[in-house]
Amino acid sequence: MSESQQHSPAEFDAAGFVKSLTSRPGVYRMVDADGTVIYVGKAKNLKKRVGSYFRKTGLTSKTRVMVAQIAHIDTTVTHTENEALILENNLIKELMPRYNVLLRDDKTYPYLLVSGDKFPRLSVHRGAKRKVGRYFGPYPSAGAVRESLNLLQKLFPVRQCEDSYYENRSRPCLQYQIKRCTGPCVGLVSEEDYQRDVQHTIMFLEGKNQQVMDDLSKQMNEAAEALQFEQAAAVRDKIVSLRRVQERQYVSATQGDLDVLAALVRDGMAVVEVNFIRGGRSLGSKSYFPKGSADLTEAELLSAFIPQYYLGKDVPVEMLLSHLPEDVTLLQEVLQSESGHKVVLRQPQRGNATRWLQMAMTNADISLTQRLSSRANLLQRFEALQDALQLDELPKRIECFDISHTRGEKTVASCVVFGLEGAIKADYRKFNIEGITGGDDYAAMNQALSRRFTRLQKGEGKRPDLLLIDGGKGQIKEAREVLAELNLSDLPILGIAKGPERRPGEETLFLVGREGEVTLTSDSPALHLLQQVRDEAHRFAITGHRARRAKARKTSTLETIPGLGAKRRQKILQQFGGLQEVQRAGVEDLARVEGISKALAQKIYDSFHGDN
Repeated sequence: MSESQQHSPAEFDAAGFVKSLTSRPGVYRMVDADGTVIYVGKAKNLKKRVGSYFRKTGLTSKTRVMVAQIAHIDTTVTHTENEALILENNLIKELMPRYNVLLRDDKTYPYLLVSGDKFPRLSVHRGAKRKVGRYFGPYPSAGAVRESLNLLQKLFPVRQCEDSYYENRSRPCLQYQIKRCTGPCVGLVSEEDYQRDVQHTIMFLEGKNQQVMDDLSKQMNEAAEALQFEQAAAVRDKIVSLRRVQERQYVSATQGDLDVLAALVRDGMAVVEVNFIRGGRSLGSKSYFPKGSADLTEAELLSAFIPQYYLGKDVPVEMLLSHLPEDVTLLQEVLQSESGHKVVLRQPQRGNATRWLQMAMTNADISLTQRLSSRANLLQRFEALQDALQLDELPKRIECFDISHTRGEKTVASCVVFGLEGAIKADYRKFNIEGITGGDDYAAMNQALSRRFTRLQKGEGKRPDLLLIDGGKGQIKEAREVLAELNLSDLPILGIAKGPERRPGEETLFLVGREGEVTLTSDSPALHLLQQVRDEAHRFAITGHRARRAKARKTSTLETIPGLGAKRRQKILQQFGGLQEVQRAGVEDLARVEGISKALAQKIYDSFHGDN
């Protein structure tokens, strides 16, 4: 049933139109003088909902502008509010009205498919699920699927080739040569052994990592006892690889399919962060920036986002929401009806589920900050730095050096690079410092700069426009001497030293060739750029130092831990495949090994990570 009236904007009789409306549920379409639908909405009561747009007070500026453009309103009455929600969603996707919250990304998401063949194939799948087999997903992007395929091929060599290619082989292909496939096409693997890899693949995708590792540990021990040491080593390497990708998952149930949605509205922009959890494993996240949502609250944003995003797609059994929409019950009913299974929408207040939500909120904040920062344009910060330092040319490439050690042990120098596009991580470098007195930061800086710029003079790497040194006058003196010796005295050198209280905004800046200090206010874009580069150099130096220190200490670390006897050491090394993997593990991972309590796991973790 449909009702519509048409008037020019000046003639539109809002009061008369609203009076004629029914109180039944339905959908309304606001149309401008050119015949373009500018807004689509749903209503439990059409008369009340449409009438609310024409009250004299309480409207947002956006709504007032929209209402002023209405030439006529079309309405469609539906049997239920649920039907109205579905119709509204379809019309928004079809008409793309400029005043609705609009999602640009409406593609079909990819899945992983384990086919139902005698020797199953692992592949990417989009579209209708007509093929026989097991489907896993959806994944947030094609990149996430490719990453998973590559990882699985290293762990469990299940074939990924097209069936037409597989069925016409007379000899094994390159994938067999590089040990990414076991050659089922030409009978080089038994069906039993192949199915074991297939089963491990499925278990991994279902989040049953621990069961997979238990099976592999048993397989490794059996091979070792049979003196098949090469096979035992290959299985051990699988355990190591699997441990590297395993991460303790904090969900309300051991296994589960759920999405975590975090909404954030700030500074005229909105974001919804969606984190995908399938089989108890995180498949990654994706950020959405819906148009036309800057004036909404976070709850209103999710109310508009959820039906557009999920109707017509696979719906998880549970969604964790940062804010509960007013129509959460309606959304839940419609999603259940459309998906054919129970759907729960909730805002967790306690327990492990809050960890997922907090992570999604953090990612939403980062995504929104990055989007807002790109709006401000990094170029403006570089231009502000040029003005502050009175440089002749814009510094398009900044290199920053920092030193890290623990009481003089295993000193590492870092070099990070920033350009107009931000961090250039491919050009980052670490320098292991040797042959100096422990704790001599000046000598360490001299060695790192000498090695970096000697290579530059040999034609390796690019020349920076500004050399930033994390330190005061002593470090700057070393930099001047190195550059002078290499005939690079024309390269600007800037030192950035922390203030007495080591608080951001109180840094002291020294520019070689300028008398006195360079003074920048705490809100200066130039200072923010320098702080960002300096902090990144500090982080990179600490990371390098810790890795180097741990490598030197690892031979005796486990033997020094109270309560970790020989049998437990053997068990934990067996489960992780080596000491390096034990060092990489978190407390939760360590505590999952039989015989290792959480307290002991914390001791093991602290033995590797106790010092800063």
